[in-house]
Amino acid sequence: MILSESAAHPAVVEVAQSAYDQLIVEGEVDYRVLSDLIGEASGKGVLRAIHRKYSATAYEAMIMPILREIDRQKPVPPRRSAAAQQGSDDPLTASTW
Repeated sequence: MILSESAAHPAVVEVAQSAYDQLIVEGEVDYRVLSDLIGEASGKGVLRAIHRKYSATAYEAMIMPILREIDRQKPVPPRRSAAAQQGSDDPLTASTW
């Protein structure tokens, strides 16, 4: 749907076509391509146009699977505690206060 709705925006068409091609060849699309697709479509106003043209339910049915797939694939960086970043003892595990 994003591909068909973005005809006036060549950058969005290019990323959408890339995502479609990758889906056909590999069976799934890399989260970076999907993230670029959402970013380009958002930046060019394609998502707003889709939201205006279709119902909220239809819009969510189009966009949410893409966002869920990005969330599923994207690596989560390890968390560092504030104490570890500052080089001091962690107050929750320190032997003295």
